[in-house]
Amino acid sequence: MKYIQVKMMVLLLCFMATVNGNAQRVASSLDYIKALTSEWEGERFNDGRPKVSDALLSRLKKIRIEEAWGYLRQKGYNNQYEGGWKIIHPEGVMTGRVVTAQYVPLRPDLKEYVKLQGAKEKRDTIGGSNSWPIEILVNGDVYVADGYGRIIDGTLIGSNLGNAIYANSKNGVVFDGGVRDLGGLLEIEGFNGWYRDEDPSYLQEQMLTTINAPIRIGRATVMPGDVVLANRHGTIFIPSHLLSELVISSEVVALRDEFGFQRLREKTYTAGQIDTRWTDEIKADFLDWLKKYPEAKLPMTRKELNDYIANSRYYQP
Repeated sequence: MKYIQVKMMVLLLCFMATVNGNAQRVASSLDYIKALTSEWEGERFNDGRPKVSDALLSRLKKIRIEEAWGYLRQKGYNNQYEGGWKIIHPEGVMTGRVVTAQYVPLRPDLKEYVKLQGAKEKRDTIGGSNSWPIEILVNGDVYVADGYGRIIDGTLIGSNLGNAIYANSKNGVVFDGGVRDLGGLLEIEGFNGWYRDEDPSYLQEQMLTTINAPIRIGRATVMPGDVVLANRHGTIFIPSHLLSELVISSEVVALRDEFGFQRLREKTYTAGQIDTRWTDEIKADFLDWLKKYPEAKLPMTRKELNDYIANSRYYQP
């Protein structure tokens, strides 16, 4: 009996050590983020998030939501779009590298644990925990928060935090939740935001649980290190390892559309011919049209375009 009691005590101590050694962090570890984004093969930030190039982020701004959505669906990513937003500057287009945060309805015991864990992670525990994701933003980031659609007592930022977000990221936010002091947010030059609604209430009945973990934004699943494209037509969240091919594929689709519209205006082909699988004759016409396309107007380099066409089975005879 004594042996069994000792064995049980050892097992209990081992279990407690395991639990303590793997205590849930507020911010995901570098190794966890790298595991979540294991298909990315390029440079990473210190926190483990993929560091996609600024050049690709700039080119992404010209991609239509439908083109990006169509590409992702072809790759089996069917849950990356969310719409129905209010937008601070509806005419704006925003792209950036995602930092995620998850919020839940306030629960005092969990709030205390998060505060203690945040202190262990050397986070500022004097102010509210909703400032923690903002403190880690770097240039080109977009702060994406799951606020589960809450507006009253769930306003994630006002003008003070909005200014802090823009100072760190030179970018904006996507919030499945509310904001306050919209008048002040409108005055932050360069800042933009996609949100559910505004309300004068403060953040009171809502609390942060995690930073840089997978979250849900409406009908989309979002990962830390994803790239977001946001415009007046909605938001789409792109896995980092698919971004490069998505951009050039969408750019070629835009060129195809431009060619098709021109030939329709010229009455060279019928709408039925352009709006279905192209014949070899139309493909050859398109490739010849591309060769004459002004270099300065191409969204990609001529080499990138030629390489894409050469590797696409669709355009081969």
